[in-house]
Amino acid sequence: MNNKWLIKGVVLGLAFFLAVLLVKPIGVSTQFVILDGIIYNAIDSDVITEDENSSTGYTSTNAYYAKSDGKYAKAIENPLNYSFVFVLAIPLGAYLASKLKSKKVIEDEVEKDINSNDLEVLKGSGESFIKKYGPSFVSGVLLLFGARMAGGCTSGHMMSGIMQSSVSGFVFTIAVFATAVPAAIILPKMIFKKGAKA
Repeated sequence: MNNKWLIKGVVLGLAFFLAVLLVKPIGVSTQFVILDGIIYNAIDSDVITEDENSSTGYTSTNAYYAKSDGKYAKAIENPLNYSFVFVLAIPLGAYLASKLKSKKVIEDEVEKDINSNDLEVLKGSGESFIKKYGPSFVSGVLLLFGARMAGGCTSGHMMSGIMQSSVSGFVFTIAVFATAVPAAIILPKMIFKKGAKA
């Protein structure tokens, strides 16, 4: 029996536990807001201002950045902190992991789970860049928009939330699995069926 998923799950859980114990719960989506704000602030330098009446010392002409007594405005003005560096390190870590594992090993692992015809469909052979990556990008934007509307994200609500015995974390997790499991079963069948006809 392949128990790599169990080992990876334990390592992930240990990483979240250490983060909560040593620094603070892990959350990612907020930092996309901070990145947006950094770009916005570079275009319009008046969007973030110092405010001596704010406990953080900063405020914004944008109501979203100004909320929580200027917490986001302060992070936008001073982005080099634990949370922002943590998010920047995610793609770097993924890149390093991919380099440490040979391409042949990765392809062998993928082919164990997916037959060759389905693999070609997933690769999107012959499709344009937009058709290949556009749906994933749009899905990511929708996911991030929903996460910010709810004031959190999958990592913050599900993993960090449950680790802290948060009721909202358990409710969010149940809702995620109730929609993600059927989607994971139905969508590949639709994609592969469409690919087989092409």
